[in-house]
Amino acid sequence: MKMRLLTCLLLSAPLATASAIAQDFPSKPIKVIVPIAAGGVADIVTRVFAAKIGEDGKTTVVVENRGGAAGVPATEAVAKSPADGYTLLTGHHGVLSILPHLQKVPYDPAKELVPVINMIMVPNILTVHPSVPAKDVKELIAYAKANPGKLTYASQGVGTTGHIGGELFKLAAGVDITHIPYKGAAPAQQDLVAGHVMMMFDVVPLAIAGIKDGRTRALGIAAKERANVLPEVPTMIEQGLQIDLTAWFGLMAPAGTPKEVVAWLNREANRVLGTAEVRGRFTGQGAVLLLGTPEAFGAHIASETKKFGEVIQKANIKIN
Repeated sequence: MKMRLLTCLLLSAPLATASAIAQDFPSKPIKVIVPIAAGGVADIVTRVFAAKIGEDGKTTVVVENRGGAAGVPATEAVAKSPADGYTLLTGHHGVLSILPHLQKVPYDPAKELVPVINMIMVPNILTVHPSVPAKDVKELIAYAKANPGKLTYASQGVGTTGHIGGELFKLAAGVDITHIPYKGAAPAQQDLVAGHVMMMFDVVPLAIAGIKDGRTRALGIAAKERANVLPEVPTMIEQGLQIDLTAWFGLMAPAGTPKEVVAWLNREANRVLGTAEVRGRFTGQGAVLLLGTPEAFGAHIASETKKFGEVIQKANIKIN
């Protein structure tokens, strides 16, 4: 009888602790680690989330940027943190759905992290240098087939969405084009504008300036819907290629975080990011605030992980 009582007490202790955490949450500042440098879309939306929650005095949210090593150390740090909701990650397509297929990472996204909310999605767009004799995707495919190996495409680096986009295009269109990897989006865009490379997949907010002033030409949005800031540019899907390539960023918590805490974080994020003011700020840059439930974000991550895994395997993409 005593042994049974002791066993019950031991089993119920973690539940009691989790319940206490959930009831008191939040009782201290929350830290969100952004695994990339300051200034990008992920950093900005995280800081808006932090500032808006802090406005009503419910709690303080501190944002910490930890760039480097493709975001792996930052993601690991959150995955190994206490599961109490006070340390979160702005997870993204790279660290959650792409890198695990390309290298051994010291965390398992599916087992060590849980989704809170999918904050923002940014569509990619296919652009070419004006010297490329193609006004749409169909003409680009025809040109690539007539000139195998001649077209070069830039990417932000091996394993990035720009690289995946180029390989998706090769597979879907059945063309031979050459990958030129760069160390980041800025130098890749610079060489595209200069005509050193011929085409590139990049997110709309970074590509739009070159498109607007004519330094590059937009051929297709790599998403299910057109971008509101470039309504005249059709999607790749409209033009016959099933390419849906979006960059996305959302809050993640360590696995084991009480469901009540995840629900609180999700509810607050939906509240502060769902206002017309906040939505307008990001839609004006070509981004979409998805928001929604933890379950919807989890399903999205699983779908994207499967998609990227298949492309990486078919294209035999490797990190040297």
